[in-house]
Amino acid sequence: MIKSQPQEYSFIPKTWIFPAEYSQFQNYVKELRRKRKQKTFIVKPANGAMGHGISLIRNCEKLPAQAQDHFIVQEYLDKPFLMEGYKFDLRIYILVTSCDPLRIFLYNDGLVRMGTEKYHTPNEANLSQLYMHLTNYSVNKHNENFERDETADKGSKRSIGWFTEFLRMNDYDVAKFWGDVSELVVKTLIVAEPHVLHAYRMCRPGQPPGSDSVCFEVLGFDIILDRKLKPWLLEINRAPSFGTDQKIDYDVKKGVLLNALKLLNIRASDKKRNLAQQKAEAQRRLYGQGSMKKLSAASSEAEKQRHTLERRKEELKEQLTQVRKQISREEHEKRHLGNYRRIYPPDDKLLLEKYESLLSAAFQTFLAGRAASLQKEMNNPLKRMKEEDILDLLEQCELDDEKLLGKSSRQRGPKEWMKCPKGTHRKREGERLREGEEGKKAEKQMYKNAIKQAFPTFLPLGPLFHI
Repeated sequence: MIKSQPQEYSFIPKTWIFPAEYSQFQNYVKELRRKRKQKTFIVKPANGAMGHGISLIRNCEKLPAQAQDHFIVQEYLDKPFLMEGYKFDLRIYILVTSCDPLRIFLYNDGLVRMGTEKYHTPNEANLSQLYMHLTNYSVNKHNENFERDETADKGSKRSIGWFTEFLRMNDYDVAKFWGDVSELVVKTLIVAEPHVLHAYRMCRPGQPPGSDSVCFEVLGFDIILDRKLKPWLLEINRAPSFGTDQKIDYDVKKGVLLNALKLLNIRASDKKRNLAQQKAEAQRRLYGQGSMKKLSAASSEAEKQRHTLERRKEELKEQLTQVRKQISREEHEKRHLGNYRRIYPPDDKLLLEKYESLLSAAFQTFLAGRAASLQKEMNNPLKRMKEEDILDLLEQCELDDEKLLGKSSRQRGPKEWMKCPKGTHRKREGERLREGEEGKKAEKQMYKNAIKQAFPTFLPLGPLFHI
């Protein structure tokens, strides 16, 4: 994604995975020498944790002897944003409640982890001073300068809530800062989504898209800021520590977990209901219940049209079910967000379009030629429709069905199974009154064109909307 979308993924320091990318690293070092530049690199064990085995190097001739080892080399950011003269990083907690569809929440508090020696630009004399260059708590807690404090605004470990107020008091653009952090998180998880979704669907064959999620994840994003307050992603911890050595750990991490469990809406009946759904789906596939009759080559044109119409109605009903589940899910989320906020999907339509474009590019990059159904689903025009638009299309399908059967036209209006929950029609009418006539026509024309692309064989039946 960095190669195909360099402008969108400029928040990751140059990184090489050894031994696979050893040659690329050597080429980069040669280019630096040609330009008479020298960089500092941080070397991390591939399976390391808590700062163990990390070192800094400037003399890259030391690396060939280790070239067959598995480790990560990352360009060191030597001009970080400092606080009281110390280098620090941010531990941001992220909750992914679902990958099908993708839903991401950012916890509004977290940890600020500071070094315990005043920071100086790396040189040959101070490369080994890890208390200066590393911000890992597991490293710095062994330094005699480490300050333990029971409050969130002092010591070597502080809260992100305090840091946000620090930025505000010093006239930094807090909204832009958190917007940049949110984009970094979402864009990173977009890269992982094709792999995760494909594996998730493989583990749940037969489950329709948008079914209740059976997995969640709390991730720890480690982010460092440069002197211009730009966030850079250092690493992601899929199993962040929930140890509580200090009171600030307890206060922050307790909130992360309690708010996550409330937001997830886990119920004792979920497992039983899910098993029943799996059994019903298996029987449906086994006995062909609900499946449409297959057409033969000798089928009449009318039968083919009715078959296409039934296929369209099934897709619309399935999408309507997903939309209503989504509405119910969002209502629950709004009531139980706690100290989380949703960052994907965002409320901003332009930002959502950008994310969806990146998601489509990720599927094409990582699942090219594979998982065709996932890629087709991504481009499904029904996916972006609102409940009332799907109901309109279903009603039009009923009219077209009657036309094929030669029945007289009936008064338009949703059938009983199409009816929305109480109050929805009134709300929908109010929304329509607020919208301009030109906006409605443009939106309906967009849906008409989208459906024509999705069902090109059904065009002889006439318009999908009576405008």
